[in-house]
Amino acid sequence: MIERLAIIGVGLIGGSLARALREAGAVRQVVGCGRGLANLERARELGVIDVLTQDPAEAVAGADMVFVSVPLGAMRGVFEAIRDRLDPAAVVTDGGSVKGSVVADAIGVFGCVPPRLVPGHPIAGTEHSGVEASLADLYRQRRVILTPLPETEADALARVTAMWGTCGAEVTSMSVAHHDEVLAATSHLPHMLAFGLVDALARMRENDEIFRYAAGGFRDFTRIASSNPVMWRDICLANREALGAMLARFGIEMTDLAESIRSADGERLLAIFERAKAARDRYVDAPRID
Repeated sequence: MIERLAIIGVGLIGGSLARALREAGAVRQVVGCGRGLANLERARELGVIDVLTQDPAEAVAGADMVFVSVPLGAMRGVFEAIRDRLDPAAVVTDGGSVKGSVVADAIGVFGCVPPRLVPGHPIAGTEHSGVEASLADLYRQRRVILTPLPETEADALARVTAMWGTCGAEVTSMSVAHHDEVLAATSHLPHMLAFGLVDALARMRENDEIFRYAAGGFRDFTRIASSNPVMWRDICLANREALGAMLARFGIEMTDLAESIRSADGERLLAIFERAKAARDRYVDAPRID
Protein backbone atom coordinates (compact mmCIF):
# COMPACT_ATOMS: atom_id res chain seq x y z
CA MET A 1 0.00 0.00 0.00
CA ILE A 2 1.29 3.44 -0.95
CA GLU A 3 0.46 5.79 1.92
CA ARG A 4 1.06 9.11 0.17
CA LEU A 5 1.69 9.31 -3.56
CA ALA A 6 2.97 12.59 -4.96
CA ILE A 7 2.40 12.99 -8.69
CA ILE A 8 4.24 15.88 -10.28
CA GLY A 9 2.58 16.40 -13.63
CA VAL A 10 -1.06 15.31 -13.40
CA GLY A 11 -1.78 14.71 -17.08
CA LEU A 12 -2.54 11.62 -19.13
CA ILE A 13 0.33 9.55 -17.70
CA GLY A 14 0.33 10.74 -14.09
CA GLY A 15 -3.45 10.93 -13.89
CA SER A 16 -3.86 7.41 -15.27
CA LEU A 17 -1.42 6.06 -12.68
CA ALA A 18 -3.46 7.65 -9.89
CA ARG A 19 -6.72 6.32 -11.31
CA ALA A 20 -5.35 2.79 -11.66
CA LEU A 21 -3.96 2.69 -8.13
CA ARG A 22 -7.20 4.10 -6.70
CA GLU A 23 -9.26 1.51 -8.56
CA ALA A 24 -7.01 -1.21 -7.12
CA GLY A 25 -7.24 0.22 -3.59
CA ALA A 26 -3.45 0.49 -3.52
CA VAL A 27 -3.03 4.14 -2.41
CA ARG A 28 -4.38 6.08 0.57
CA GLN A 29 -3.73 9.67 -0.53
CA VAL A 30 -2.68 11.29 -3.81
CA VAL A 31 -1.10 14.72 -3.93
CA GLY A 32 -1.13 16.36 -7.35
CA CYS A 33 1.32 19.03 -8.44
CA GLY A 34 1.61 20.97 -11.67
CA ARG A 35 1.84 24.39 -13.24
CA GLY A 36 -1.76 24.55 -14.45
CA LEU A 37 -4.10 25.34 -11.58
CA ALA A 38 -7.24 24.68 -13.64
CA ASN A 39 -6.00 21.20 -14.55
CA LEU A 40 -5.22 20.42 -10.90
CA GLU A 41 -8.62 21.62 -9.76
CA ARG A 42 -10.25 19.46 -12.42
CA ALA A 43 -8.16 16.50 -11.24
CA ARG A 44 -9.49 16.99 -7.74
CA GLU A 45 -13.07 17.32 -9.02
CA LEU A 46 -12.67 14.03 -10.89
CA GLY A 47 -11.31 12.32 -7.78
CA VAL A 48 -7.94 11.66 -9.39
CA ILE A 49 -6.10 13.51 -6.60
CA ASP A 50 -6.96 14.41 -3.01
CA VAL A 51 -4.70 17.42 -2.48
CA LEU A 52 -3.31 19.94 -4.96
CA THR A 53 -0.31 22.22 -4.90
CA GLN A 54 1.80 24.04 -7.45
CA ASP A 55 4.94 23.67 -5.34
CA PRO A 56 6.89 20.42 -5.97
CA ALA A 57 8.66 20.71 -2.62
CA GLU A 58 5.33 20.87 -0.81
CA ALA A 59 3.99 17.98 -2.89
CA VAL A 60 6.73 15.51 -1.90
CA ALA A 61 6.77 16.37 1.81
CA GLY A 62 5.76 13.20 3.65
CA ALA A 63 5.32 11.18 0.45
CA ASP A 64 6.58 7.60 0.36
CA MET A 65 6.26 7.38 -3.46
CA VAL A 66 6.96 10.18 -5.93
CA PHE A 67 6.12 9.94 -9.62
CA VAL A 68 7.57 12.66 -11.86
CA SER A 69 5.67 12.99 -15.13
CA VAL A 70 6.82 16.23 -16.73
CA PRO A 71 8.46 17.03 -20.10
CA LEU A 72 12.13 16.06 -20.14
CA GLY A 73 13.15 19.70 -20.34
CA ALA A 74 11.49 20.32 -16.95
CA MET A 75 12.87 17.25 -15.18
CA ARG A 76 16.01 18.87 -13.74
CA GLY A 77 14.01 21.77 -12.33
CA VAL A 78 11.71 19.34 -10.52
CA PHE A 79 14.66 17.46 -9.05
CA GLU A 80 16.13 20.74 -7.82
CA ALA A 81 12.84 21.72 -6.23
CA ILE A 82 12.29 18.44 -4.36
CA ARG A 83 15.89 17.56 -3.42
CA ASP A 84 15.81 18.96 0.12
CA ARG A 85 12.22 17.97 0.95
CA LEU A 86 12.25 14.26 0.10
CA ASP A 87 11.77 11.83 2.94
CA PRO A 88 14.92 9.63 3.19
CA ALA A 89 12.75 6.53 2.63
CA ALA A 90 10.78 7.97 -0.28
CA VAL A 91 11.03 6.21 -3.63
CA VAL A 92 11.26 8.43 -6.71
CA THR A 93 10.38 7.22 -10.18
CA ASP A 94 9.39 8.87 -13.43
CA GLY A 95 7.70 8.44 -16.80
CA GLY A 96 10.32 10.08 -19.02
CA SER A 97 10.81 8.68 -22.52
CA VAL A 98 14.61 9.11 -22.52
CA LYS A 99 16.31 7.56 -19.51
CA GLY A 100 19.82 8.84 -20.16
CA SER A 101 18.51 12.40 -19.86
CA VAL A 102 16.67 11.68 -16.59
CA VAL A 103 19.70 10.00 -15.00
CA ALA A 104 22.00 12.83 -16.09
CA ASP A 105 19.65 15.40 -14.56
CA ALA A 106 19.46 13.42 -11.31
CA ILE A 107 23.23 13.19 -11.04
CA GLY A 108 23.56 16.89 -11.84
CA VAL A 109 21.18 17.81 -9.01
CA PHE A 110 21.93 15.18 -6.34
CA GLY A 111 25.63 14.78 -7.10
CA CYS A 112 25.24 11.03 -7.58
CA VAL A 113 22.61 8.48 -8.53
CA PRO A 114 20.07 8.61 -5.69
CA PRO A 115 19.73 5.04 -4.36
CA ARG A 116 15.95 5.44 -4.05
CA LEU A 117 15.56 6.60 -7.68
CA VAL A 118 14.09 4.05 -10.09
CA PRO A 119 14.02 5.46 -13.63
CA GLY A 120 11.02 4.14 -15.54
CA HIS A 121 8.98 4.50 -18.67
CA PRO A 122 5.37 3.33 -19.14
CA ILE A 123 4.98 2.40 -22.80
CA ALA A 124 1.42 3.58 -23.14
CA GLY A 125 -0.42 6.69 -24.13
CA THR A 126 -2.65 8.44 -26.60
CA GLU A 127 -2.34 11.63 -28.64
CA HIS A 128 -4.43 13.41 -25.97
CA SER A 129 -3.12 15.20 -22.89
CA GLY A 130 -4.35 16.58 -19.59
CA VAL A 131 -6.09 14.89 -16.69
CA GLU A 132 -9.34 14.73 -18.67
CA ALA A 133 -7.65 12.18 -20.95
CA SER A 134 -6.50 9.92 -18.10
CA LEU A 135 -7.80 6.35 -17.90
CA ALA A 136 -7.80 3.79 -15.09
CA ASP A 137 -7.00 1.01 -17.56
CA LEU A 138 -4.35 2.81 -19.63
CA TYR A 139 -1.56 0.53 -18.40
CA ARG A 140 -3.46 -2.74 -18.44
CA GLN A 141 -1.57 -5.29 -20.58
CA ARG A 142 0.97 -2.65 -21.54
CA ARG A 143 4.69 -2.68 -20.90
CA VAL A 144 6.54 -0.58 -18.37
CA ILE A 145 10.32 -0.48 -18.70
CA LEU A 146 12.44 0.14 -15.60
CA THR A 147 16.12 1.02 -15.92
CA PRO A 148 17.64 0.50 -12.47
CA LEU A 149 21.26 1.43 -11.97
CA PRO A 150 23.92 -0.34 -9.89
CA GLU A 151 23.24 2.19 -7.12
CA THR A 152 19.49 1.49 -7.07
CA GLU A 153 18.33 -0.15 -3.85
CA ALA A 154 16.56 -3.48 -4.29
CA ASP A 155 13.67 -2.41 -2.07
CA ALA A 156 13.03 0.71 -4.16
CA LEU A 157 13.03 -1.35 -7.37
CA ALA A 158 10.65 -3.89 -5.83
CA ARG A 159 8.21 -1.16 -4.75
CA VAL A 160 8.07 0.45 -8.20
CA THR A 161 7.74 -2.95 -9.87
CA ALA A 162 4.83 -3.80 -7.58
CA MET A 163 3.19 -0.42 -8.21
CA TRP A 164 3.10 -0.92 -11.96
CA GLY A 165 2.07 -4.55 -11.59
CA THR A 166 -0.93 -3.36 -9.58
CA CYS A 167 -1.90 -1.22 -12.59
CA GLY A 168 -1.98 -4.36 -14.74
CA ALA A 169 1.27 -3.63 -16.58
CA GLU A 170 3.96 -6.05 -17.69
CA VAL A 171 7.17 -4.79 -16.06
CA THR A 172 10.57 -5.40 -17.66
CA SER A 173 14.05 -4.07 -16.94
CA MET A 174 16.93 -3.06 -19.18
CA SER A 175 19.92 -0.74 -19.17
CA VAL A 176 19.51 2.98 -19.68
CA ALA A 177 21.43 2.98 -22.98
CA HIS A 178 19.52 0.00 -24.37
CA HIS A 179 16.19 1.57 -23.47
CA ASP A 180 17.05 4.75 -25.34
CA GLU A 181 18.15 2.81 -28.42
CA VAL A 182 15.02 0.64 -28.43
CA LEU A 183 12.66 3.58 -27.96
CA ALA A 184 14.43 5.58 -30.66
CA ALA A 185 13.43 2.83 -33.09
CA THR A 186 9.99 1.83 -31.82
CA SER A 187 8.50 5.10 -30.58
CA HIS A 188 10.56 8.16 -31.37
CA LEU A 189 11.19 7.36 -35.05
CA PRO A 190 7.48 6.70 -35.83
CA HIS A 191 6.55 10.00 -34.23
CA MET A 192 9.16 11.80 -36.36
CA LEU A 193 7.74 10.17 -39.49
CA ALA A 194 4.21 11.24 -38.60
CA PHE A 195 5.23 14.81 -37.75
CA GLY A 196 7.40 15.06 -40.86
CA LEU A 197 4.74 13.70 -43.21
CA VAL A 198 1.98 15.99 -41.96
CA ASP A 199 4.25 19.03 -41.98
CA ALA A 200 5.46 18.28 -45.54
CA LEU A 201 1.92 17.89 -46.84
CA ALA A 202 0.69 20.97 -44.95
CA ARG A 203 3.31 23.09 -46.72
CA MET A 204 2.23 21.97 -50.20
CA ARG A 205 0.12 24.40 -52.20
CA GLU A 206 -2.66 21.85 -52.58
CA ASN A 207 -2.75 20.92 -48.89
CA ASP A 208 -6.47 21.61 -48.43
CA GLU A 209 -7.37 19.10 -51.12
CA ILE A 210 -4.77 16.61 -49.89
CA PHE A 211 -6.17 16.57 -46.37
CA ARG A 212 -9.78 16.60 -47.59
CA TYR A 213 -9.28 13.33 -49.42
CA ALA A 214 -7.07 11.65 -46.81
CA ALA A 215 -8.38 8.16 -46.10
CA GLY A 216 -8.40 6.08 -42.93
CA GLY A 217 -4.86 4.83 -43.43
CA PHE A 218 -3.53 8.40 -43.42
CA ARG A 219 -5.49 9.26 -40.28
CA ASP A 220 -4.30 6.12 -38.49
CA PHE A 221 -0.66 6.63 -39.44
CA THR A 222 -0.58 10.33 -38.56
CA ARG A 223 -2.64 10.15 -35.35
CA ILE A 224 0.47 10.55 -33.23
CA ALA A 225 1.32 13.84 -34.96
CA SER A 226 -1.38 15.32 -32.68
CA SER A 227 0.85 14.59 -29.66
CA ASN A 228 2.25 17.32 -27.42
CA PRO A 229 4.82 19.33 -29.46
CA VAL A 230 6.78 20.51 -26.41
CA MET A 231 7.14 16.97 -25.09
CA TRP A 232 8.38 15.70 -28.44
CA ARG A 233 10.81 18.57 -28.88
CA ASP A 234 12.33 17.62 -25.53
CA ILE A 235 12.46 13.93 -26.46
CA CYS A 236 14.28 14.70 -29.72
CA LEU A 237 16.87 16.84 -27.98
CA ALA A 238 17.37 14.39 -25.13
CA ASN A 239 17.73 11.31 -27.36
CA ARG A 240 19.34 13.04 -30.32
CA GLU A 241 22.21 10.57 -30.80
CA ALA A 242 20.14 7.38 -30.91
CA LEU A 243 17.27 9.03 -32.78
CA GLY A 244 19.60 10.72 -35.24
CA ALA A 245 21.16 7.35 -36.06
CA MET A 246 17.75 5.76 -36.60
CA LEU A 247 16.62 8.62 -38.86
CA ALA A 248 19.80 8.30 -40.92
CA ARG A 249 19.27 4.56 -41.28
CA PHE A 250 15.63 5.05 -42.25
CA GLY A 251 16.66 7.69 -44.78
CA ILE A 252 18.82 5.10 -46.53
CA GLU A 253 15.90 2.67 -46.60
CA MET A 254 13.62 5.31 -48.14
CA THR A 255 16.23 6.21 -50.75
CA ASP A 256 16.50 2.54 -51.73
CA LEU A 257 12.72 2.24 -51.90
CA ALA A 258 12.45 5.34 -54.08
CA GLU A 259 15.08 3.95 -56.43
CA SER A 260 13.18 0.66 -56.69
CA ILE A 261 10.06 2.58 -57.67
CA ARG A 262 11.89 4.80 -60.18
CA SER A 263 13.51 1.78 -61.82
CA ALA A 264 10.21 -0.16 -61.86
CA ASP A 265 11.87 -3.02 -59.97
CA GLY A 266 8.71 -4.95 -59.15
CA GLU A 267 10.51 -7.96 -57.73
CA ARG A 268 12.44 -5.86 -55.25
CA LEU A 269 9.33 -3.94 -54.23
CA LEU A 270 7.42 -7.17 -53.69
CA ALA A 271 10.26 -8.57 -51.57
CA ILE A 272 10.27 -5.45 -49.38
CA PHE A 273 6.50 -5.47 -48.92
CA GLU A 274 6.33 -9.20 -48.19
CA ARG A 275 9.16 -8.96 -45.68
CA ALA A 276 7.49 -6.02 -43.94
CA LYS A 277 4.10 -7.72 -43.87
CA ALA A 278 5.56 -10.92 -42.44
CA ALA A 279 7.39 -9.01 -39.71
CA ARG A 280 4.31 -7.02 -38.71
CA ASP A 281 2.02 -10.05 -38.76
CA ARG A 282 4.45 -11.89 -36.52
CA TYR A 283 4.20 -9.27 -33.79
CA VAL A 284 0.68 -7.92 -34.25
CA ASP A 285 -0.74 -9.89 -31.29
CA ALA A 286 1.96 -8.69 -28.87
CA PRO A 287 1.03 -5.93 -26.34
CA ARG A 288 1.03 -2.69 -28.30
CA ILE A 289 3.84 -0.19 -27.87
CA ASP A 290 2.82 3.34 -28.82
